[in-house]
Amino acid sequence: MRTLAIGDIHGGLRALTQVLERANVTDSDKLIFMGDYVDGWSESAQVMDRLIELSESNSCVFIKGNHDIWCEQWLADGTVNDIWYLHGGKETIESYEGYSDETKQRHLDFFETMPVYHIDEEQRLFVHAGFTSMHGVERETHRETFYFDRTLWEMALTMDKRIARKSELYPNRLKHYKEIYIGHTPTLNYHKYQPMNAINVWNVDTGAAFTGSLSALDINSKEVFQSDTLPILYPNEMGRNK
Repeated sequence: MRTLAIGDIHGGLRALTQVLERANVTDSDKLIFMGDYVDGWSESAQVMDRLIELSESNSCVFIKGNHDIWCEQWLADGTVNDIWYLHGGKETIESYEGYSDETKQRHLDFFETMPVYHIDEEQRLFVHAGFTSMHGVERETHRETFYFDRTLWEMALTMDKRIARKSELYPNRLKHYKEIYIGHTPTLNYHKYQPMNAINVWNVDTGAAFTGSLSALDINSKEVFQSDTLPILYPNEMGRNK
């Protein structure tokens, strides 16, 4: 059985369909999604339909991202976060046109069950953005860091790979986990188009919200599968390239 970590989708159903096909995903594969399923391209509601289908056929983990929090709030009580609306929320609301209250409730229930992090049997951590506690995610006192923190990734990028894990210079945050998988910060920010690795941190957000592709990473073999870039798949849309 393979385990695939899949990056931020941001409403790009065509990219999700394509990357699952290119990875030849079967119901024996475990899928760990890194969050931010909505906001950007025009098919956020349809992405949620597909994820629910996958939850019924595969072993799946759906990490909750910051965009998912905003969409969940809107589905729950109609709250429209101003930042959310300007950063893909408008397109997400439009994607729900014609959806019944029953289906919206099903999506809300699905969002509400999502964990903010996952630790597997090999002590590998999956979290949307990061965490700040030197004692690990279980001791994190600020829940928002799971959705918004970028310091974990920035720290990993600046580390010298020659520093041994047992060294006193090796950050305690990183020692708790064999590997850490994140999304949230597009690798496009560093002019990279595939998942990036720094020390024991793997960033699988390859900018599907913008001009990049959606990526799936086999966490054991480190083989990468990618969709076409999202502007190719949605030629008449802007996504979050505004």
